[in-house]
Amino acid sequence: MRVDPLLLVATSLLAGSLVSTSPGPTCAAAALIAVLAAGHTSRRVVVLAALAFGVGAARGALALRAFEAERLSARDALGEPQRCSISGKVAKSPLWIGGQASYEIELVRSDCDGTPLPALARVRLYGGPADLRRGDELAVTANLGALQLFRNLGVPDPTPRAARAGVVLSGGAEAVEVVRRGWGLGSVIDRARTHARERILATFAPAAAPMARALVLGENDLDPEDGEAFRLSGLSHILAVSGTHLVFAVVGVVRALTFFLVRIEAFAATVNVARLAAVFGAALALLYADFAGGSGSAWRAAFMLAAAFSTQALGRRPSACRTFAASMLIGAMLDPLAAFDVSFLLSLAATGGLIAIGQPLARRCEGVHSAALRVPLESVIATVSAMLPCAPLLAALSSGINLAGIVANVLAAPFGECIALPLCLSHSLFSALPWLERGAALVASGALLVVKGVARASAEASLLTIEIPVPDAWQLGATAVLIGSLLIGSRARRGFAALRLSLFALIWSALELAQRRAGMPETLRVTALDVGQGDATLVDFPDGSLMLIDAGGFVGSPIDPGKTSVLPVLRSRRRARLDVVVLSHPHPDHFGGLRSVIEQVQVGEFWDTGQGAAHGAGPDYARLRTLLQRRGVRVRGPAELCGESLHRGPALLEVLAPCPSFRAERSANDNSFVLRVRYGIRAALLVGDAEREAEAELLRAAPEKLRADFLKVGHHGSRTSTSPQFLAAVRPAWASISCGVRNRFGHPHPEALASLAAYGVRSLRLDRSGSVVFSTDGERVELSAFQIAR
Repeated sequence: MRVDPLLLVATSLLAGSLVSTSPGPTCAAAALIAVLAAGHTSRRVVVLAALAFGVGAARGALALRAFEAERLSARDALGEPQRCSISGKVAKSPLWIGGQASYEIELVRSDCDGTPLPALARVRLYGGPADLRRGDELAVTANLGALQLFRNLGVPDPTPRAARAGVVLSGGAEAVEVVRRGWGLGSVIDRARTHARERILATFAPAAAPMARALVLGENDLDPEDGEAFRLSGLSHILAVSGTHLVFAVVGVVRALTFFLVRIEAFAATVNVARLAAVFGAALALLYADFAGGSGSAWRAAFMLAAAFSTQALGRRPSACRTFAASMLIGAMLDPLAAFDVSFLLSLAATGGLIAIGQPLARRCEGVHSAALRVPLESVIATVSAMLPCAPLLAALSSGINLAGIVANVLAAPFGECIALPLCLSHSLFSALPWLERGAALVASGALLVVKGVARASAEASLLTIEIPVPDAWQLGATAVLIGSLLIGSRARRGFAALRLSLFALIWSALELAQRRAGMPETLRVTALDVGQGDATLVDFPDGSLMLIDAGGFVGSPIDPGKTSVLPVLRSRRRARLDVVVLSHPHPDHFGGLRSVIEQVQVGEFWDTGQGAAHGAGPDYARLRTLLQRRGVRVRGPAELCGESLHRGPALLEVLAPCPSFRAERSANDNSFVLRVRYGIRAALLVGDAEREAEAELLRAAPEKLRADFLKVGHHGSRTSTSPQFLAAVRPAWASISCGVRNRFGHPHPEALASLAAYGVRSLRLDRSGSVVFSTDGERVELSAFQIAR
């Protein structure tokens, strides 16, 4: 069949920005699709698509470069987190998350202990009045810190997503003064959002109010367990301001307006009511997308609906394919990094599936005369048609797809989309009639609670979950080529679909095999993971076994580095088992992420110094030990590990401290496990948070065992670690320093950096380089990092 020119150009512009993070897979996939399309469109269209691809690549690279320059400028100007006086304008619709306002402002003036921040930098703040709106001019006293990105080799770069938000600093507001109220359309819309939020909180059942806010305002404030249930069940779209919801709301209003206007005979006789209503619908779609929080999926649906209504207003019949292409083109033109917006991509994939797969299948159901059979069949077709194109993206976000989600969608859709959605959308209009408002809230709450029950039941159906390996960029590129070939192929070549699928399966399997081999190298590989101000280290042994030392952690923060850093790396490497998990010492920045990791993977044994169990290390540590006991994981301590030759294939693992046991008079830092891994003539030394007292003990006990090519610097590069005498014994060529951009301890300390430099050690700070990988075959050594530190 002929390829729609607008669709090809829009896809090329959107895909071009992916070159900035995955140049090889993106260019290879684009070239193959161009070859496939060449026989189904004119040469001029192919040239235009190639130009659009180049423009998209250039715009994406420039946007990332500009953001990175601004981020680094703000980071270097601020340094460690500080208390600042700032003023600026609210730049985005405020959200209400966790019982407090969350909003972004563009700086106009700043003072952080006499240090100014870059002008017009965007800051995300937490805390302030509930009625903030865009354009408000604020004077704020806040504790600000630089943006923390967790960048690890083998998983997607978080920078493009951060660049789309544009935020380079964030923190909690201590005092907020509204200097001048904003005005304009954005301010009016935010005032309406505040009213809707207040009425939902006042009238909905407490258990249903977060779901209603998600549905109406796009505020993701669900209980973590509920959020996980909706994600696992595939019902997240019911609570999101999705394209379906936007179409339902806007089209319903437009039809009601048309119904009303055609009954005014004098008006309808002189004005084309349908075209007038279409103009109103195009504007309403854009306004509603903004009111609903402006997610990528909402804007894409708004663009598509606005294009369809605009075509109708011009007296022409809209084409589903052409309006779909127009929405994609508008989104890519307005946002050079739209391809990194997961909600935008999922919306595109689902809509494309409904058009390309759902519509042909739905037409075949027209012959089914029984409504009792046809309606659920059409619902299943719509669900499957939308889910299939989304599967690769969903696999990239999670480790499995729940087949129970198909049934869950069929069961939940009537309650969520036919009852809860219209009532939630119209609810805030009923505030003048309290009895009607409360009635709508009561019925909508009931429907939402039914949806939540379905989500929880579906999420618990773990036996129906298909584990799908997280695809890498090459596998996603191969999937894009397959989809393109199936859509582009003419009817005469439909018989080759099976051949294409077979070829795709072969290529995918080869790529998967390569990915698994890379995840289990026949060398010694030490990976210092970027988990912020904490520690996490993976050690791959030549025999295929794997050890994790610590998993980071933040006190008083909802961020779990086990979920954000450790598990994504394990999934990308296709590793579902840790032979050994080591807790170097019982401090939260080392064990905080371990629980989520141990819940998701098999664990052979757990090493613990025993100090936490003997002296107490808080409720989180106690829950970790309970989890280990419940899962039957063997716990080993220094008494049985010290002095043993622990062979892992041809590699040797030695426990150097604390031997023969932890010393009660010492701090947990100086009782850290100190491990040396040797393979051939090469070695790595991993010292936890050992400070100078422990270093001195190691020097007295066995200085010859300290020699190593790679050193994981102790205690995040503090001044109390990495003494010159210790470095003289270790003599490393490379060292990694695990620290976060938001740490308040001044890590790494200039004294430690000076000592490393004096001994000619190439030290890599993870807050600047991202994760660091040291690998060796016993003779040759290779060192790599996520990026060159700046």
